[in-house]
Amino acid sequence: MAIEVVPYSPEWPRWFAHVARDLEPALRGVPGAAVEHVGSTSVPGLAAKPVIDVDVVVARRQVPAAVAALEGAGYAHRGDLGVTDREAFHAPDDQPRRNIYVCVAGTLHLRNHLAVREVLRARADLREEYAAVKLALAADPDMDIDTYLAGKSTVLQRVLAVADLTAEERLQIRRLNDQTA
Repeated sequence: MAIEVVPYSPEWPRWFAHVARDLEPALRGVPGAAVEHVGSTSVPGLAAKPVIDVDVVVARRQVPAAVAALEGAGYAHRGDLGVTDREAFHAPDDQPRRNIYVCVAGTLHLRNHLAVREVLRARADLREEYAAVKLALAADPDMDIDTYLAGKSTVLQRVLAVADLTAEERLQIRRLNDQTA
């Protein structure tokens, strides 16, 4: 299946705000839950797959309550999909298309998402380089998601080198995104 990457849309922050408003009532009973817009759609000016990525951040002890709250709101729990301390959900509709994750506060997976967002917001050079790589990969009509993720890995490592992640943490992230690393 081809990968679709499109130019930045000013609609994406509005889509996120809509999703966050929809999640708010469900998460009201989960102490300390925070909703973060992550992924490429959270970076103004960055080309992206037109899918909103949302991390629901909770303390470890609140994960079961957050999972139950999202299931109660119609989200289908998909498990961790191979990523420790992250629970994935399929949305009950595609208005807008979105990926929802419950993430344990402070974990590497969450810190990775937040670091990439913040560095790309601050660094136009890295944002442009990342966009160029994503657009080039998506231009291949035979591109699959695993090859796409692996193809972005080198530039993401440059992005993460600017963040406050250690070399070992960056290696862990590389291994997760690029199975050949």
